[in-house]
Amino acid sequence: MKALLIGATGSTGKFLLNELIQDDDYTSVTIFVRRTTGRSHPKLTEHVIDFSHPQQYSELISGDILFSCLGTTLKDAGSKEGQWKIDFEIPATFATIARKNRVSSMVLVSSSDASPSSRIFYSRMKGELETTISELDFGQYIIFRPGPLLREGTDRSGEKIIAKTLGFLNGIGLLKKYKPLPTEVLAMKLAKAPWKLPQGTSVVKLQEIEKF
Repeated sequence: MKALLIGATGSTGKFLLNELIQDDDYTSVTIFVRRTTGRSHPKLTEHVIDFSHPQQYSELISGDILFSCLGTTLKDAGSKEGQWKIDFEIPATFATIARKNRVSSMVLVSSSDASPSSRIFYSRMKGELETTISELDFGQYIIFRPGPLLREGTDRSGEKIIAKTLGFLNGIGLLKKYKPLPTEVLAMKLAKAPWKLPQGTSVVKLQEIEKF
């Protein structure tokens, strides 16, 4: 199985890259990055590209399964327009090109509250991305909807406070839908999902992620 990955330098993607390289079920791993990872492995092919024009690299987006872990925060993006481009436009464009190139499977990291009808910008954006990709008719389309993610070594004070608060509430049986999930654990589940789930569309929520 030839894997394609966008978001390989992110908090989930870097762990997923490790999983894909180490998993014998994947014969090759091709990543698309803004800057080099510095990684070297016989199975790994790295393409440093301009994400503003992914169509220029269409011939490279070819394989069996596309993983998308690409995403950012509103703060880091600088605006809703900037976040839309990273979280929606780039994954949607890669998925469209991949499908045209006969990539048969897609694994997408979405959000627990994703819904195209949501009044919340982030949730609506993720929901619209899910819907847009579903219309491409991948033979196997797997959507992961984790809650808040625990990023290794995060320097975001807000994330630390949220994690501690949710950890306390989860401990007394509240808000389990939003139980924080370590990105390393999510990456392990993402890599195994294509082998454990059937053809067609599968939506994997937090409760199912933990049972994988």
